[in-house]
Amino acid sequence: MSKIKVFVSYDHSEDAHYKNLLKAWSANPRFDFEFDQRSPDVAINSIYAPAIQSALTTMMKQADYLLVLIGSKSYNSNWMNWEIQRAKQADVKLKLVAVKLSYYNTTPGGLLNSSTSFANSFTQDAIILALDKATNNY
Repeated sequence: MSKIKVFVSYDHSEDAHYKNLLKAWSANPRFDFEFDQRSPDVAINSIYAPAIQSALTTMMKQADYLLVLIGSKSYNSNWMNWEIQRAKQADVKLKLVAVKLSYYNTTPGGLLNSSTSFANSFTQDAIILALDKATNNY
């Protein structure tokens, strides 16, 4: 059985430690997490953004799911909002999965009124269950 490919969207400045936990979990034979290791630190409207967007799109097209780690600043991240919107486009069309890293974190708008499958906690079992329930019917 081949691994499920999961592209992870997260706030690189605030939530990188969760990415590191996911890396450790990718030893699980059921799934493989894909990360943008460059951590976009340029504004989404900079002259460098198109090259980053192109690289991210290539990675997303190789994935089956978009896992959004909802941190305290995620709802306001232009890059995360771009990744969510890009994941829904017909040429990418990823299944959406999300997990709030705290109950009080605000869900990014692009995940609302869609078929996002939410994990009830940041645990391996909860995320696997949310991946299993995800669809791409937005």
